[in-house]
Amino acid sequence: MSHVFSKQRSSQLVRRLRALRLSAAAGLLLGLTCLGHAQPVSAPTPLRVMVHSSFSLPKPLLAQFEADHHIKLNITKGGDAGEMLNKLIVTRQAPIADVVFGLDNTLVAKANKAGILAPYTGPANALKTVAQAGANLVAVDFGHVNINVDKAAFAKRGVPLPSRLEDLTLPAYKNMLVVQNPATSSTGYAFLLATIAGLGEKAAFDWWQKMRHNGLKVAKGWTEAYYTDFSQNGGSYPLVVSYASSPAAEVFYSKEKRTESPTANVFLKGGVWRQVEGVGLIQGGKNAEAAGKWIEWLRSDPVQTALQTSMWMAPVSAHIPRADVFKMGSEPQSFETFSAEEIETKGAQWVQRFVQTVLR
Repeated sequence: MSHVFSKQRSSQLVRRLRALRLSAAAGLLLGLTCLGHAQPVSAPTPLRVMVHSSFSLPKPLLAQFEADHHIKLNITKGGDAGEMLNKLIVTRQAPIADVVFGLDNTLVAKANKAGILAPYTGPANALKTVAQAGANLVAVDFGHVNINVDKAAFAKRGVPLPSRLEDLTLPAYKNMLVVQNPATSSTGYAFLLATIAGLGEKAAFDWWQKMRHNGLKVAKGWTEAYYTDFSQNGGSYPLVVSYASSPAAEVFYSKEKRTESPTANVFLKGGVWRQVEGVGLIQGGKNAEAAGKWIEWLRSDPVQTALQTSMWMAPVSAHIPRADVFKMGSEPQSFETFSAEEIETKGAQWVQRFVQTVLR
């Protein structure tokens, strides 16, 4: 009996194995058929982003943007903001970017006059902010351009800190100050505007003429001035045009624990300007929808928080608190300003006059 039962079980097992093989083959055929009809996964939307040379945000934050929006960022650094704008003007017939970050309230009039920027009407414009960048430019951050001093190097000179811009024209302050070229640098342009607004046009260019003969150094941009010519970073000039946040950055990046910064701000009449940076659509650019997502993202809370200790600017969003390290610096009580109309009308003339007065 047991023998008959074993033969029956064996026969049943064979039939089951055959059935399983047929089922597996049918499943494989069905799978291959479905695969043949499956839709390919779409590639991320490419977005060409032009930024100035100081642009810096945490890589995980950028990667998160790409993942969340299925966008591939192609970020190009165009040099200092003034240099970047010149590149956009030269290529405006065949735009090399879809969106630009880093133009500011000193350059927006020039950009609009050249037809570089397109209007943006997205929800970012409704955010409550503490500063505006100008027409067609959505404000992202702001900072104050002013003179920084290397405290140790300056002390060796044996002279007091200047209390007026005019002091810097005296022989005792010869070969002390490095500035940026306003023709290529938004920082340098902001400082030029500050001198004209604070001293008056005639007095300002008299000052620049005297500075030329008192050892003034003119660098191409902020990076060159701060990291090559400034004595804090191995250069020979103890005074540099930089930002009110720079002393805090020196503490943040210091390899040793510091209770105070090795540099300090020098706020002088005619030597302080509020710079507001923004982001804008490029006229004739592609992927306006993806560019709009980038604009909204730059105004988001995570970015507004992160840019403080990556680009060392203050957030324009009114509800974002300042990073604690900013306490290591200081902010001016006042600053110089011009209307966008005045800058548009006279800015190019002032830059040309600077070139003629200081560089030729």
